[in-house]
Amino acid sequence: MADPGMSAAPYWELTFDADGDPDGAERDRLLGEVTGHGVRDLIVFAHGWNNDRSGATALYRRFFAPVPKLAPKAGLGYVGVIWPSMRFCDEPIPDFPKSVVATEAEESPAPVLDKDTRHALLETFPGRATVVDQLSRMLDQRPAAGLEEFGRLVRLLVEVLPGGPQSLCTADTLAEGVPECEPVLFSAPATELCGEFAQALTSLREGPEAAGFALPNPWDGAKELLRQATYYAMKRRAGTVGECGLGPVVGQLAQAAPEVRVHLVGHSFGGRLVSFALRGLPDGVRTVRSVTLLQGAFSHYAFAARLPHDPRAGGVLRGLQNRIDGPLVCCYSHFDEALGTLYPLASRMADDCESALGADLAGMLGDRWGAMGHDGVQGVPGTRSLDLAAALRGPLAASGCVNVDAAAVVRRGGPPTGAHSDIVHPELARVVLAAGRIG
Repeated sequence: MADPGMSAAPYWELTFDADGDPDGAERDRLLGEVTGHGVRDLIVFAHGWNNDRSGATALYRRFFAPVPKLAPKAGLGYVGVIWPSMRFCDEPIPDFPKSVVATEAEESPAPVLDKDTRHALLETFPGRATVVDQLSRMLDQRPAAGLEEFGRLVRLLVEVLPGGPQSLCTADTLAEGVPECEPVLFSAPATELCGEFAQALTSLREGPEAAGFALPNPWDGAKELLRQATYYAMKRRAGTVGECGLGPVVGQLAQAAPEVRVHLVGHSFGGRLVSFALRGLPDGVRTVRSVTLLQGAFSHYAFAARLPHDPRAGGVLRGLQNRIDGPLVCCYSHFDEALGTLYPLASRMADDCESALGADLAGMLGDRWGAMGHDGVQGVPGTRSLDLAAALRGPLAASGCVNVDAAAVVRRGGPPTGAHSDIVHPELARVVLAAGRIG
C-alpha cells in the first residue's frame, strides 16, 4: 500500500499514463491485497486539475479524513487515482496553503506565466519548450496585432492545427449523421476569443455591469485562451484514461475480488474520467455500485439520449448510468465560475457558435454548453433533484441519476475558477457514503 501517512486505510494508488496504461505493479498490488484486507466497499477517487502526485495525495488525505469515523464498521478500502493532468498555479484551492504564485497573482493580475505554470506546461506537453517560451514572452510583451500568432502557438502547443492530422475533439454530445466538429476554441479568430474571455473575466472580478461599461484589451483574455486550450487537452486525456485504463482495471478487480463493491468518485475532469470508466467496463461487470461526481467538468448532457435543442444528438455516454448497480450522483454549485462562465465559452462547437455574454451566456450558452458541475445532469428523464440537506437526510435513489445542489458548502474561491476546487467538506464525503449505501 502506498503512502502510510494517508488519513484512511487500507489505501492504494493507481497511476495511469496519458494513454491509460496503468502502473502494473500498483495494479497487481491492489488486485492481490484487497481481499486480504477484508474490504467490502472500495472508494476509488480520481482528481481533476492537478500538477503532481503530492497535490493529488493531499486532496485524497483531506477528503478521506472524516470517512473512517462516519462509517467505522463498513469494511472500507480507498484508492487514489493518479493521472497526468495540470492546473495553472494562480488558481487558489480553499483550505490548501496559498502558493507564492497565487500571492503574486493577487498583487499583479497581469496574464504572465509564472515559473511553476511554465514547468507544468513543459511536463504536460513534452517537446514544446520553444512554444512555451514564445507564449510566455508574448504574454509579457503583448505585441500589437500579435493575438492571431498567439492563438496559432496555443493550438500548436496542444497539437491542434486547422486540417492537421491530430484532432483534439472530445465532444460529450454527438449528432447522428453529422461529423464531429472542432470547438470554436480551436477554429475562431484568437482576437475574438480573447476579447470574449477578457469580458468574462472582467464580469467575474468586477460584476456584470463592469463588463458592459468598456471593452477590455483582448490581451487580458489571452492567458485564459491558453488555460482553456490546456484544459481541453486534459478533458480528452481524462476520457482516455477512464475508458482505456480505469474501466478495464475495475473489470480485473471484479474477477479477482467479485465480492468487493466499487464506488467511483471524481472531481472536475476526474468526474469525466470515472464516467468514461463505465464505457471501458467489460461486458457483464456490475461491480460499480455508485458514481459520485464533484464539480464535474464535462457536458451536463453527456448521459442524455436526446438533446432538447437537437433531437438528432445525444450524449457520448448515453445510457451508461445503467451500468451502475446503484445511483449516479452529481454534486454541483452555481458558485463554480470555471464551469458556469468560462467552460461554456470554450465548449461551443464551430458549426453552432454565437458570441455571447451576460443574458446570452446564462441562456443559450449555459443551456447548450453547460457543465455537470454547474447545474447537474440534464436531459435524462427521471433524474431526481435535491439540495444538500435533503441528500444527507437520505436515503438516495437506488438507481438512476441524482442531482445534489451542493452550493451550501461549495461556495469559496476567487476568479477565474470560483468554487471549482472547494470540495473538501465532510458533507460531500457523506454524500459519497450515501450514494453507495455504505455504513
